[in-house]
Amino acid sequence: MAKKNVAIVDTIAALATPPGRGGVGIIRVSGPLSSSIAYAILNKLPRPRYAEYLPFHDAEGDVMDVGIALYFPGPNSFTGDDVLELQAHGGPVVLDMILRRVLGLKARLAQPGEFSLRAFLNGKIDLAQAEAIADLINCSSEMAAKSAIRSLSGDFSDAIQQLLKQLIHLRVYVESAIDFPEEEVDFLADQQLLAQSQDLLNSIQHILTIAQQGCVLNEGMTVVILGQPNAGKSSLLNALAGTDRAIVTHIPGTTRDVLRENINIDGMPLHVIDTAGLRIGADAIEEEGIRRAWREAEKADRILLMIDDVNGMGKEEAQFLQKLPSEIPVTLIRNKIDLTGRPAGISREQGFTSIAISAQKSIGIDDLRQQLKKSMGFIGETDGVFIARRRHLDAMNRAKQHIEQGLDQLISYQAGELMAEELRIAQEALNEITGEFDNEDLLGEIFTKFCIGK
Repeated sequence: MAKKNVAIVDTIAALATPPGRGGVGIIRVSGPLSSSIAYAILNKLPRPRYAEYLPFHDAEGDVMDVGIALYFPGPNSFTGDDVLELQAHGGPVVLDMILRRVLGLKARLAQPGEFSLRAFLNGKIDLAQAEAIADLINCSSEMAAKSAIRSLSGDFSDAIQQLLKQLIHLRVYVESAIDFPEEEVDFLADQQLLAQSQDLLNSIQHILTIAQQGCVLNEGMTVVILGQPNAGKSSLLNALAGTDRAIVTHIPGTTRDVLRENINIDGMPLHVIDTAGLRIGADAIEEEGIRRAWREAEKADRILLMIDDVNGMGKEEAQFLQKLPSEIPVTLIRNKIDLTGRPAGISREQGFTSIAISAQKSIGIDDLRQQLKKSMGFIGETDGVFIARRRHLDAMNRAKQHIEQGLDQLISYQAGELMAEELRIAQEALNEITGEFDNEDLLGEIFTKFCIGK
């Protein structure tokens, strides 16, 4: 676990269910005043961890509502503090009355993610588990939900802890040899050390492969469709979405703004962005759409450059390829093959993957779907996959890089001290995943993206 036994001096409260009307709405309270707030509203402290059906009273003693009350004394609660939950009827007026009553009893309104933050600070969950809560709430597919549950249950954290054990064991061996040179440990001749280092690298790569799959499930893939007017960009969006999401006409420049659609390919979230046609001589409104198209291209995971197969690859498309960000992969889409007779399929063209399709006739669309999955390393199997984020992948890649550098220092220069330092930095990188570090900026970045009440 991360930080433990953090002193909590204030009590927080929030609506833990979505705003609006529903059968039940829940007010959640956490902190040292939870028991006194329970006495004030319920005229009693509910039996710990038992649901009681009770009236909720206002400051004058009048009944505001009748509902279920639950009390969880710390540390045996989600946050680790004393927690009170009031389950009332789900009308916004009633819930607002109860919440204002709680706040009038010296609780304060919780910040986004503050309940989960307290659970983390009190050592109830680590950082990866806390992030899994938000990922479970926001997941867009059943596969992603199952993977988020695995992370929330600790599967991802357990895997990282196993890596840390291997790494710490290796550090102890290396640093002991440095501290006790009289033992005359020959690093180069010690095959056990080299074998342990390679085993550690193999373990990191194995967990990294699983985490990459979980990251794709969690964050999905952002695809930006670019091309000249009437190349078939909007038709492709409609074909991928399986619905007439975008207006399609023969008039050039129909799409003048960015159009977004979130779809699912066999469980992989795909964020498709249709853009204004790229051309010279557009009017002022269309020019703004073109500027926005280029901005979206700079943030994409992959760019689909549409080519009207009737007109073929022209100088305009060549100019587009020159202007596109070099670090972002590009797939050429030859559209309208129903008019040219070109066979559907995947090929290589000018060093790029090229896919021949007819968006309007839905020919070759399955080839494109499979290629998009393949390009993200998505295999569709979720057994053993845990949800992950890009920061987790970055931390594991950095750890792997430092271990490799340390091994190189050992083999090339017999520099045990330099290897020990690289291993220390690798351990710090892995510790970032579960939160065993002091970085308030990162904590703020993570928890402020939670919804209020979590």
